[in-house]
Amino acid sequence: MRKNIFIVIFFILCSCSSFYSDSILVDGQERTFIVHKPKDYAGTASLPLVIVLHGGGGQGKGMIRLTGFDDVADANNFIAVYPDGLGRQWNDGREVNITLKNNREINDVLFISELIDTVISKYNADSNRIHVTGISNGGIMSYRLACELSGKIAAIAPVAASMTPFLIDHCTLSRKVPMMLIFGNEDPLVPFEGGQIKGKRGEVVSVEKCVKFWLKQDSCSLDASTVIIDSADDDTRAIKSSYSDNSGNTPVIFWLIEGGGHTWPGGLQYLPKLFIGRTSKQINASEEIWKFFKDKSLH
Repeated sequence: MRKNIFIVIFFILCSCSSFYSDSILVDGQERTFIVHKPKDYAGTASLPLVIVLHGGGGQGKGMIRLTGFDDVADANNFIAVYPDGLGRQWNDGREVNITLKNNREINDVLFISELIDTVISKYNADSNRIHVTGISNGGIMSYRLACELSGKIAAIAPVAASMTPFLIDHCTLSRKVPMMLIFGNEDPLVPFEGGQIKGKRGEVVSVEKCVKFWLKQDSCSLDASTVIIDSADDDTRAIKSSYSDNSGNTPVIFWLIEGGGHTWPGGLQYLPKLFIGRTSKQINASEEIWKFFKDKSLH
């Protein structure tokens, strides 16, 4: 009798949990991810989804601590998912970053596509409100996903990441994809002016060229509405440039973090400043990303 009561209590606790470790099989490989559903979710209406991609050498669980996205998801009623790249990296299209398994190239675009389908069917995500963000390698991967899965992804928000020359020349969108970029101009790893990523990790275009690419894709004016935030005493300043299209929408936003490094503003200083630069406290990147995502939809 006592054993039966324990089993019942165990299943009740599990069913109420907002945290799930899950996996799917893609190309014969087990692919893992963490799902966070908002703590007050009633379990009926479909919810927006934010996929949060870690940087090179990271894991999904590390992004929970780095970004604080669980708290933002709880406050705003959306699902946050933290996938794991094989070998702790994403195949974002750079030749130096192609992940191999048994001499086969890992198809991370297919993984994220099937992950989206799984979270829609299993966790009740809204298929029209799928969004992707990520830092560094994960940010570059988000550009690739926008280009190759534009029929599934409503908007992206890369952090500390620019596009590769190959991707910028070959990106073909089936629809306009809104984009918000957050980038520190003192990033010691990914060059703000473009060029080789530190450690000979491939090449990216300048942030200016990346932003102009999205302005063209999303039919935006080159004239920006600008807001400057300089309220925290941390030797950084945040400049928000918002670009509108002919309909009055704002599909492109660029946050320039003056003095900022290869970091997540408002997040964890995950390595010393000597290696990654400053983490700005002028804005909370996760909150700003959700503000951008919340009204973006496929339809």
